[in-house]
Amino acid sequence: MGLFHKTADALGDKLNEKLAWDLDEAAVMADDAVAFSLAGFRPEDAERGGYSNYSYWRATLRAFFRNKTAVFFLALMGVTLLFTFIQPLLPNQKDPLLVHYGEWGLPLNNVPPNDEFWFGTNSIGQDLWSRIWAGTRTSLFIGFSVAVVEAVVGILAGVLWGYVRKLDFFFTELYNVLDNIPQTLLLILISYIMKPGVDTIIFALSLTGWLGMARFIRNQIIIIRDRDYNLASRCLGVPTGRIIFRNLLPYLVSVITMRMALAIPNAIGSEVFVTYIGIGLPVSIPSLGNLIQTGRSLMQMAVLRYQLIFPVAVLAVITISFYIIGNSFADAADPKNHVN
Repeated sequence: MGLFHKTADALGDKLNEKLAWDLDEAAVMADDAVAFSLAGFRPEDAERGGYSNYSYWRATLRAFFRNKTAVFFLALMGVTLLFTFIQPLLPNQKDPLLVHYGEWGLPLNNVPPNDEFWFGTNSIGQDLWSRIWAGTRTSLFIGFSVAVVEAVVGILAGVLWGYVRKLDFFFTELYNVLDNIPQTLLLILISYIMKPGVDTIIFALSLTGWLGMARFIRNQIIIIRDRDYNLASRCLGVPTGRIIFRNLLPYLVSVITMRMALAIPNAIGSEVFVTYIGIGLPVSIPSLGNLIQTGRSLMQMAVLRYQLIFPVAVLAVITISFYIIGNSFADAADPKNHVN
């Protein structure tokens, strides 16, 4: 009997082990069936997984508007530009070229600021308030025109100079020739050849103004032209134009923006300089250069210094605003500061 009980117990233990093993194997198979079962396809889930709401320009603007100083100068610049162009449409505005006479038939020359002439009058009786805003419009037009020419010609020449190796010798020699011509001498020659005017100033400043932009862009292109993604694009047969506009220029948005923002006050400053040396716009065309040149000749007389202070103040607002806005936007647009 004892032997029978031992045999029965051993057989029961084996049956229990077999049953437990079968249960474990069934559980594993059930888990595998659940883990490797086909998942249902939902198009909206696929679109949600592959979609990113990141926008480069939105991120750039968000970073720019976080800079309170830049926003302040942007608002100041916007108000100045808006008022510059709507000023002639406001009531009771005087003609910037009109000479005003007093009750005795004499010109109201060098009248200090008062209720009628907010910025006073100049030496021949013209209203300085209207002349300053007319001069600001002229100088801004010159500045924007020169900046656009510098951007278009400078960026195009700089990209070709830096990326197309066959053109490197041509652009290098062209740069060496034009850069060695003194700009002041060039301005003097053009002023004697062509009739003085806004078109002449724009042409003279644009003739060599693009060289700095071209050289700067060329140096930046050389730095990034042989990076892996550009080499891969060339190996895949991507056209040169597509590589330039898709791979190179977007990377340079920040530096181009900064150069553009600085080109406008630089052009206005150049117009002031050429007027200062006597080869700028004629007196009949109001500009900040003419106004500052006239005020500079009167700065030794304390009662007439307002003729220099007001145009210099407007020029300072424009120059400082463009400088701060350009640098702030360049920092915000820098791809290195963007995290996807």
